[in-house]
Amino acid sequence: MTSPAQKASNYVSRKASLFTESVIREMTREAIKHGAVNLSQGFPDFAAPDHIKRVAMQSIADDINQYAITWGARDFRQAIARKT
Repeated sequence: MTSPAQKASNYVSRKASLFTESVIREMTREAIKHGAVNLSQGFPDFAAPDHIKRVAMQSIADDINQYAITWGARDFRQAIARKT
């Protein structure tokens, strides 16, 4: 019997078959496994606090609207380090 995955593979190009799973999906599984807050796919299961919303709106108004570098903005990393 042919599984749905096997049937689907008949329609996937050789190049596409070389793609690997996204690290985001792996991080989602890790968050679930450890009961962590999962922000990896952008679907938090809680409302953002009002002060965070205000800062986000101000950042948009100030045109601070691009992704930070992968390891995070220096000021943000330092602020987190001071709290831990």
